[in-house]
Amino acid sequence: MPASKDAVPSENAREAYEMSSEQTTMSGPVHLTLPVGDPDPVAGCRQCLGVAVARANARSVGDYSKATDANVVLRTHLREDHGAE
Repeated sequence: MPASKDAVPSENAREAYEMSSEQTTMSGPVHLTLPVGDPDPVAGCRQCLGVAVARANARSVGDYSKATDANVVLRTHLREDHGAE
């Protein structure tokens, strides 16, 4: 492809060099932590047991979204009703 009438070949080369010398990589890597394990139900609490059973049933049929939702419900219950953190 011929250079445009207005551009001088040395200018085109300089522009190409400047474009190629820009940093194109992202900043440093992202460090992720390991996932938190499943919360344990409190012995003798019917609500804890119900949520734990629902979680196990969801996993047994491959519904990991529902199992995760059960973990959220159980953590909320543990924090609000049993004082867990």
